[in-house]
Amino acid sequence: MSESVLEMNGVKKRYPGKGSRGEVHALRGVSLSVGKGEFVALHGPSGCGKSTLLLAAGGLLRPDVGTIAINGQDLYSLNNSNRARFRAANLGFVFQQFHLIPYLDVLGNLMVTEVATGQSANAKKRAEAILEQFGMAARAGHHPSELSVGEQQRLALARAVFANASILFADEPTGNLDRDNATIVLDYMKEFAGNGGVVVMVTHDDRALEHASQKVSLVDGRIKE
Repeated sequence: MSESVLEMNGVKKRYPGKGSRGEVHALRGVSLSVGKGEFVALHGPSGCGKSTLLLAAGGLLRPDVGTIAINGQDLYSLNNSNRARFRAANLGFVFQQFHLIPYLDVLGNLMVTEVATGQSANAKKRAEAILEQFGMAARAGHHPSELSVGEQQRLALARAVFANASILFADEPTGNLDRDNATIVLDYMKEFAGNGGVVVMVTHDDRALEHASQKVSLVDGRIKE
C-alpha cells in the first residue's frame, strides 16, 4: 500500500437552507485515503458534494464533523494563520477560474508564491525552467489578458507546482479547455502523480477520468462503493 498523504475520516458538512428549503447536507460522513503517487478523480452529478469535499480536503472549508489530515497534520487543529501557512508550503490549487493577478506578467504570477513559501535565491531560474516545461517561456513578459484560455490554465497549474506542493487540488481544470490544452494539463498532472505527488481533481470530463489512477464517485454527499 502506498504511503498515505491525505486522510479524511467521517467528514460531514451541511449548509443552512434558504427560504423554505431545509438545510443541505453536502457531505454525509465521507472517509477517503489517498496515497503517494495517486491521481484521484472525484466525479458525480451536480450538487453531490464534489467541490465541498475538495475545499474541505484543501484546508479551505472547515467540516462540521470529522478529521482531515495531510502528511499526518490535522488541518483543522491549526488556527487560521497556521493553516494558511501550511497550505502555502504544501498544497497547490488549480481552479476553473484561474485566479491570476492581472497586473503581473506571466513570470510575476508564477513567482508570487515565493513570498509565502520563502523560496531560495535561484527561484527565478527555477520559474523560468517551469515555464519552459509548460511551453510558456515565450510568454513570460505577457499579462494574463494577453494569454489564451489554455495558456491561462497552464499558467495556473505551473504556479501551483512552483511552490513544491506535495498535493494538487484541481476543480474542473479542463472545463474551459479545448482537447489539445486539456491533454497538456492532464498529462502534466499525471506526470506529477507519477513522480510521487498526489492529485485530487473534481471533474465532469470523461477525458480527465481516463488519466486518473483512482475514480471516486459521489452521490448525495456519500462515496458510492
